[in-house]
Amino acid sequence: MSLEPLLASTWPIPFHVAVALLAFGLGIVQFAAPKGTVPHRTIGWIWVILMAAVALSSFFIHEIRIWGPWSPIHLLSIGTLVALAAAVYAARHRRISSHQRAMIAIFVGALVITGGLTLLPGRIMHAVVFGG
Repeated sequence: MSLEPLLASTWPIPFHVAVALLAFGLGIVQFAAPKGTVPHRTIGWIWVILMAAVALSSFFIHEIRIWGPWSPIHLLSIGTLVALAAAVYAARHRRISSHQRAMIAIFVGALVITGGLTLLPGRIMHAVVFGG
């Protein structure tokens, strides 16, 4: 394992990875912690900001180009931003089961599945974890 490929990449990629890893860790804490408490809401807002930063920073990453500088990953980023807004709206309107489903879907889709895909050969995170 070496951080060199990550640190040698263009500016948005290390930032994107850092906020994604922070969001992943905080998401695990949220799943384990009691719900509806002040700490849950506080950590939840921090998580939403981190996830928005993950999604927004992806628009500056153009490693995979399918439609000009864009790729299907950018569609996921748009979906993440929309889902974050819907999840916050649901929580604010006491639609807790909708909020819970949306947050789990964002965590699994935008962090677990997409994060796993970054480990495919040829990707920067594959080089970080498994070597060049």
